[in-house]
Amino acid sequence: MRTSQIQRETKETQIGINMNLDGTGEAVVDTGVGFLDHMLTLWSRMGFIDLTLKAKGDLAVDPHHTIEDVGIALGKAFNRAVGERTGIRRYGAAFIPMDEALAQVVLDLSNRPFLVWEVPLPYGAVGEFPLEMAEEFMRAFAFNAGITLHVRLISGKNVHHILEAVFKALGMALSEALTLDPRIQGVHSTKGVL
Repeated sequence: MRTSQIQRETKETQIGINMNLDGTGEAVVDTGVGFLDHMLTLWSRMGFIDLTLKAKGDLAVDPHHTIEDVGIALGKAFNRAVGERTGIRRYGAAFIPMDEALAQVVLDLSNRPFLVWEVPLPYGAVGEFPLEMAEEFMRAFAFNAGITLHVRLISGKNVHHILEAVFKALGMALSEALTLDPRIQGVHSTKGVL
């Protein structure tokens, strides 16, 4: 089973995660940031990743530390669960529409973290989620998960729809990349290691 458990504690946040990459997409998420909970629940469902995540952060300051640290912990949990990356397709891509919004996510579980974020968002927030934290979350997740991650907004005006399309596309692309392929012996690389 490709599973992991992570506990991350700092002076600003306390986070516990249980993850199963071979699940059905069941999620129980409580970060104290409602919009982030909604996005991670969508991510889990679209990726068929079972996720239990509980976070307590210094929300009296603002949600920055909580959102970023959840991205870090989620990336570490994912990296631990995927392990040596043997037998997986490695690459994944998805286009997801959400009403007027259309997002594209293309990724490589390469263990070479990188983020290309082409999702122009206005200054502001959705609920208590500052929009500039979407990129910070994705960077924290990608770098701690060992993912080369490209995220592009093709069209969209409503920021809730835009971010929902992004998180769903991330889940779908991960599901594709995590697929075990019996033709792959070891890792899917000419180097022999990821």
